[in-house]
Amino acid sequence: MQAFKRAFIIVLDSFGIGAEPDAKEFGDGDCNTLRSIVASKEYDTPNMKKIGLFNIDGVGCGTPEAQPIGAFARLRELSRGKDTTTGHWEIAGIVSERPMPTYPDGFPPEVIAELEKAFGRKIICNKPYSGTQVIHDYGREQKETGALIVYTSADSVLQIAAHEDDVPVEQLYDYCRMARKIMQGEHGVGRIIARPYVGEYPNYTRTSRRHDFSLDPTGDTMMDALVRKGLATIGVGKISDIFAGRSISRTLGINKNNEDGMEKTLKLMDEDFTGLAFVNLVDFDMQYGHRRNIDGYAKAATVFDRQLGEFMAKMKDDDILMITADHGCDPGAPGTDHTREYVPLLMYGKHVKAGLNLGTYPTFAMIGATISDMFGADLYTKGESLLPRIIG
Repeated sequence: MQAFKRAFIIVLDSFGIGAEPDAKEFGDGDCNTLRSIVASKEYDTPNMKKIGLFNIDGVGCGTPEAQPIGAFARLRELSRGKDTTTGHWEIAGIVSERPMPTYPDGFPPEVIAELEKAFGRKIICNKPYSGTQVIHDYGREQKETGALIVYTSADSVLQIAAHEDDVPVEQLYDYCRMARKIMQGEHGVGRIIARPYVGEYPNYTRTSRRHDFSLDPTGDTMMDALVRKGLATIGVGKISDIFAGRSISRTLGINKNNEDGMEKTLKLMDEDFTGLAFVNLVDFDMQYGHRRNIDGYAKAATVFDRQLGEFMAKMKDDDILMITADHGCDPGAPGTDHTREYVPLLMYGKHVKAGLNLGTYPTFAMIGATISDMFGADLYTKGESLLPRIIG
């Protein structure tokens, strides 16, 4: 008899738990997102603590739970990257052996020329930039000339910003779709991101109508495996965008914020389905990690943990919960970029062994392998299923 009917994976975007051995190769030192936020007076996560967050090998902070109620592990990223797309793809089963292209000096002239030809508009900026600073510095020129602000970051992204009064959002999305067709192969960045903004100089603000246009996944995912079995794969937040919509049977759309994402997930628990709910909570990364806001990050973790308590109380006997992350973004580290870190794996449910320390595993793909095994679906991946070990 199948132990689990519904699996819920909640990705706390950027919730790293300590530097990986190769962190220096990625420009990171002694980074530890969890350690940074635990030191804040705003931090209080009793439910994650109960499951076993501070019992995970090597976290180096917090007080371990005497009798954890869940199973827990530390996962290392096998892929050569530390970005959202690479991390989520690896969770789902794809290990990216080559990093996606990045552009520390901006995009080459031939790429810009092809984009300008497709858009019928000039491009300004073309360099790595903070998303809020770029509209401050280039927003007036964009409005006055009708050009498009194209910029990048340390991640494999091409971002297009325009004022909503000058470029309607749907038109901006069309430009992103054009860019997605162009940015393939050698220049196949992980994501093309629409960045609409509003307001008057110097008080421009980005709107919530951001949209990501990802590469198609380069291999088989746990969602592909489940869909082949006729099972549900429900995305909450930007999950559908990250996987270019592939094998997502239903999406609940972009979250207004983390709390909204959890409210959607709590409502989803009232539905009868068999399969996977895959949830991304991006505010940890977008609002607090990149902005190096330790107290904001800590408070967001506290708010999530309160909603986690509601989630755990609603779980059915044949549900399983997995909490993990896609990379780090240590708000206590120098700079503004992601950090190369281990991520947690917290598992909880009636049929999950309590107090089980699974140690450290070499890939996030353990999750995809476990989910596929749980539902009797075939997935070729470098991860191995934890199912035989966790069933209690």
